Amino acid sequence: MRSNLFSLLGGAFLSIGAGATRADPVALPDIDVAASRAPAAQSDAGAPADHGAAAAASDPAATQARILPRGGANAFDIGADAIARAPQGANSAVEKILLQAPGVSLDSVASGQLHVRNEHGNVQYRINGVMLPEGVAGFGSMLETGFIGNIALLTGALPAQYGLRTAGVVDIASKRGAFADGGAVSLYGGSHGDFTRSVEYGGTVGQTEYFFAGRWLQSDLGLENPTPGVTALHDRADQGKFFGYVSSRLEDGGRLSLITGTSASAYQIPANPNQDAFAGASAFLPPSAPANSAQLKEKQYESNLFNVLSWQKSFSGADVQLAYFSRYSRLAFAPDTLGDLLYNGLASRVERTSFLNGVQADSAWKVGDRHVVRAGVFGSGEDTRVSNALTAFPTDDSGAIAGAPVALALDGGRKFGWQWGGYVQDQWKISERLTLDAGLRFDQIYQYVNANQVSPRLNLTYEPFEGARFHAGFARYFTPPSQALAAPSNLALFAGTTAAPAVALSGAVLPERSSVFDIGWDQKILDGLTMGVDAYYKKAHDLLDDGQFGQALVLTAFNYDRAVNEGLEFKVAYEAGDFHAYANLAWARQVATKVVSNQYLFDPDELAYIASHDIPTDHAQTLTGSAGASYLWRGTCLSADLIYGSGMRSGFANLAHVPAYAQVNFGLSHEFAWGGDLKPTTLRFDIVNAFDSVYVIRDGSGIGVFAPQYGPRCGFFIGVSQKL
Repeated sequence: MRSNLFSLLGGAFLSIGAGATRADPVALPDIDVAASRAPAAQSDAGAPADHGAAAAASDPAATQARILPRGGANAFDIGADAIARAPQGANSAVEKILLQAPGVSLDSVASGQLHVRNEHGNVQYRINGVMLPEGVAGFGSMLETGFIGNIALLTGALPAQYGLRTAGVVDIASKRGAFADGGAVSLYGGSHGDFTRSVEYGGTVGQTEYFFAGRWLQSDLGLENPTPGVTALHDRADQGKFFGYVSSRLEDGGRLSLITGTSASAYQIPANPNQDAFAGASAFLPPSAPANSAQLKEKQYESNLFNVLSWQKSFSGADVQLAYFSRYSRLAFAPDTLGDLLYNGLASRVERTSFLNGVQADSAWKVGDRHVVRAGVFGSGEDTRVSNALTAFPTDDSGAIAGAPVALALDGGRKFGWQWGGYVQDQWKISERLTLDAGLRFDQIYQYVNANQVSPRLNLTYEPFEGARFHAGFARYFTPPSQALAAPSNLALFAGTTAAPAVALSGAVLPERSSVFDIGWDQKILDGLTMGVDAYYKKAHDLLDDGQFGQALVLTAFNYDRAVNEGLEFKVAYEAGDFHAYANLAWARQVATKVVSNQYLFDPDELAYIASHDIPTDHAQTLTGSAGASYLWRGTCLSADLIYGSGMRSGFANLAHVPAYAQVNFGLSHEFAWGGDLKPTTLRFDIVNAFDSVYVIRDGSGIGVFAPQYGPRCGFFIGVSQKL
């Protein structure tokens, strides 16, 4: 499969012929793809339009689309109407909404919640064209869904404008129409002790538009249950979120916008009952230690805050956007000290914080009738602090426990790191139907390691006839490790204790370097019916991966020396009046060889096996699917959706996998239009996992998997939303 797919992708560049000779610029699409799940083939945003600055400033989303087009990337859109129609609607987290896209697979919250094309993490989020800096790894979804007008997932060979996190770009556009004076208040809850209160409000004052949204969630199933039962032990979660957007048109025709968001979460870590005690631990612990692992009471706290201030201006034939962004992120894991010592042989109190500030500048310049030149620079500085307060037992020469537990010296440190770089990209309209995007990107990091790379990008887009779009591309990628996850550990502190690893080797975590080939076709078959197929092949050096290697639910990064990631994705969508349906299926394979950093995390036998064998990565799933349908009839919306997975990897060196699963959800909502001065009221009823499928996401085995996690059991939810 490797050689055939590689040859197909490489040969695509040689087989594309010239089309017609007309040199008109590509039409600008509307970025607000309401109700669209897999839109019909369409041209990318092309040349900056020749318009007045005042007209351009009234449409900031269009300006952003011209500055940061999709080029030859593979794209999948989910509009605000599609989100509202789906089961649970806007009460779903962004990560759950993305499961509707092809090649996006479900994982446990502890392992990142989702994977795009079998990558662990490596996904960037953008709001209105500005990249959100990532924080420390954790459970909570930071983004509020109430403001979303459209989510576009970009994958494949991305244009040079997109770097650093490149498995997928989640490009979020804020709601249009959110600035009409008014809003909504909502209540939503049901099974598993779930209860959500939310409010949103927007309006316009003179030349200034504003929109605010807030949400408070409570649940007795905050994280996945480690048992197949309906009720989890010690799994309470409280989450609060806030999102704000203010945008003002300036007198010179420009626009100044502020985006801000915050989240704060507290989680109880679910207890896994009837675990075996650590050999010899009970003899050195007081009688107050938990008699059963079901009594463990671990907790985790998370907080995030981000701000984006951007200035945007359109000139004749040019568009410019400047942005300043900042993010603060904190994670703290509080152990059950006696319980963790008894069942794990050690207890870790972990805290990670990250404070990042950066700038981003992007521009697009129309050069003649056939070229649009785009260029940009970025830079950021990040201050991370990592601490691990360990309590462990001393051991004798044989490794057996030799005394009462002791507190070890604090493991961790502080690092201030830099990232900076830039790009240049030329969009050449060779003919009416054929477009070439060629660019170069440079990235430099100064973190725990210093490294840089020049990354070429090349994309061809061909539209042989109306409703058809072919794309083929090559991209060289440079992916730095998350600074907080790459902090080195002082193994000497653990010597002679139960915290000492079996492998005393800790290579520095390195940036990943890769080459990606992507080829795809989108086709309009009939009115309302579209289909698409996309194939990709990635060859990586120093592949980045993360795992949970201990009872603290935090991730630690490491590298595989070499890896191959390849796959094939199919999508179909149908729209006929008030009926909408979609289906996706993806086949994928990711294998890697030889661990070259943080080797101490691994069992010696497993480490030796990986050194000479290609193994599947723990998050590699062979088949992933999703489907859904909705019908709106006289204010009543009926909907259903499905997610399917053939199972994440498990066992020694990830050589096995957990059983396949399917989860089906149903939704019913109705909008009551009262008339007069009364605003509409919407009632909804949802069933999650309607057939009560009992399935395991992770079984507690595999590389970097500490505990089992099961999918949610059947749940019933009701909600009411009142427009203001």
